[in-house]
Amino acid sequence: MASNDKISCAAELLRSGELVAFATETVYGLGADATNADAVAAVFEAKGRPQFNPLIIHVADVKAARRIVRFTKQADELAEQFWPGALTLVLPRTENCQVSFLASAGLSTLAVRIPSKESTHDFLQEAGVPVAAPSANKSGRVSPTEAAHVTEAFGNEISMILDDGSCPIGVESTVLDLTKSKPVILRHGGITLEEIKTVTGEVSQAKQSSPTIASPGMLSTHYATTAPLRLGIKTVFKDEALLAFGKKIPDHHGPMLNLSADRNLREAAANLFGMMRQLDKFKPKAIAAMPIPETGLGAAINDRLKRAASC
Repeated sequence: MASNDKISCAAELLRSGELVAFATETVYGLGADATNADAVAAVFEAKGRPQFNPLIIHVADVKAARRIVRFTKQADELAEQFWPGALTLVLPRTENCQVSFLASAGLSTLAVRIPSKESTHDFLQEAGVPVAAPSANKSGRVSPTEAAHVTEAFGNEISMILDDGSCPIGVESTVLDLTKSKPVILRHGGITLEEIKTVTGEVSQAKQSSPTIASPGMLSTHYATTAPLRLGIKTVFKDEALLAFGKKIPDHHGPMLNLSADRNLREAAANLFGMMRQLDKFKPKAIAAMPIPETGLGAAINDRLKRAASC
């Protein structure tokens, strides 16, 4: 088991905005402070993740979970039965939730779980913040179940690997959506469908045909602003809000927010969903978005903008 000194060091690094890999009972996760949008953007950048998929938010206990998501009666029953453990619950964000919208890919829901590994609990408790953590591997590669797998994937790209041996389950958590009229399994994993049914009764299984990712392990649509989006603009029309990028900004008369005046793609990714929501609150006729380079995180930013524009 990881020593207390290593756990404290890992927690301090994470709180300062660094990426820390850590063991859970399922697989190793690549963790970032979920309230720090720039740190969350660094996770996508490190993984080479082609889209801004929602990330699972890890917390130390139910009290911490209640601060970021709204529980239902069914959620209470499932948490009582399976937490800590390999079950992730998708629930609505609380009104004052501090988790970055980038961590939830712009959604008004969060995927939350409480890992059961003792060292993970100690690390999360010491960190004192919700931790966004996908599997600690490069996008599309096999998930890591040992610290050596993480080292092979990232080398010195991340600040620390909190080594706690092999992951006993070895497959990701089951993801269960509780925001519908009946529970929906979005991803099969460490808790079986049969086990879940002992608590919930009937459970649906998600269809994977829709073009956008609404939760870890599935596809759906939820990204559009109320105002329509115009992409790659050179001219801003009257009554439009402007989602800018860079210093060369076209003339505009309505509200404007700049994803990154310095054309820093990580900064732009960190700001994307929050700024889209802020501009939408002005109720503009449309939101005009300036072009984003199709390189690095720019590909993921453009992917989300295109999906939002087509909704």
